Amino acid sequence: MSGPIQFDLLQRCSHTRARRGRLKTPHGVIETPVFMPVGTQATVKTMSPFELREMGAGIILSNTYHLHLRPGEDLVQEAGGLHSFMRWPGAVLTDSGGFQVFSLSSLRKITEEGVTFRSHIDGSPRFFSPETVMAIENALGADIIMVLDECPPYPADRPYIEASLERTLRWAERCLKSHARPETQGLFAIVQGGMYGDLRKTAAGSLSSMDFPGFAIGGLSVGEPKFMMYDVLAETTAFLPASKPRYLMGVGSPDDLFEGVERGVDMFDCVLPTRIARNGTVLTSRGKVVLKNAKYARDFRPLDENCSCAVCQVYTRAYLRHLLKAEEVLGIRLTSYHNVYFLLDLMKQIRGAIENDSFLALKRSFYESYGYEHTEGMDVES
Repeated sequence: MSGPIQFDLLQRCSHTRARRGRLKTPHGVIETPVFMPVGTQATVKTMSPFELREMGAGIILSNTYHLHLRPGEDLVQEAGGLHSFMRWPGAVLTDSGGFQVFSLSSLRKITEEGVTFRSHIDGSPRFFSPETVMAIENALGADIIMVLDECPPYPADRPYIEASLERTLRWAERCLKSHARPETQGLFAIVQGGMYGDLRKTAAGSLSSMDFPGFAIGGLSVGEPKFMMYDVLAETTAFLPASKPRYLMGVGSPDDLFEGVERGVDMFDCVLPTRIARNGTVLTSRGKVVLKNAKYARDFRPLDENCSCAVCQVYTRAYLRHLLKAEEVLGIRLTSYHNVYFLLDLMKQIRGAIENDSFLALKRSFYESYGYEHTEGMDVES
């Protein structure tokens, strides 16, 4: 299928389903597997586009729900689209906002036509349908846009999941039909199905027949145990086309990145690195460091002696702790910078390990250093 999004599968790991690929977008080529920093409201919190580019980010994620409410897609379109509005030269992916809408359980009502909800900002009534969401995402102008889906809660009984999935598949078809800019924006489907492998298989088969240029996996990391998420993920990727990119939505802790890549995922996003940074927690090669703890008051080492980011080359834990305790904005800017860099660099290491067919060795080494319990590689069938 020709279009604005092209995916080349370059290499496979011989011991797992890990894949090395290249995703071509209208705003640059993305090496995969990739972690996408989250810029919900057209900004990655506390960070400038220049900083993101210097650390190697090629694609970021923004959110349709939030941008629709503020400042509005009409204003963004008038500014020339998201890229121009936020002065970001790389690729952009916009979520459909479905997850946010469905998390407003007391403020929304679902029908076959769409979802009626109230703004969390001012309580004003709003309506999302597959057609209105496509119009919003077309106006925002991201390189990759997502269909409107229902993200069911965990736990949920099978009849609920079945009905939800059937509606989500119908919505996906409506999104495809109403997508007005297929020549410049790639529309990704979202595979739902709860924790039921057979429903995930049904979803993957139905969406694959619609020939979307990429597939997201939604409805995971919503409260279920990690072993269950990994099992469902492995079942799901097995049913998706090998020639299309696979995107695991809302997942970004180091262990989830390794486990997702091992099961054949190419793209990830998560607010984790910037969210925990604002609370004074940083990711390091030896595990998380909570900088506000008193033991770091006179710790003049860098955050991570194995990290080559600009923060680790200049600043000490003691100074960063001081900034955070004094509630200086620079503190959360620097911790955010380090955390985002850490995950981008981790994905770079993972890509190199897949190229060298040493993915499991890297995983084992990282887990031992970080403090995770190592699990042996899964089978490579499918």
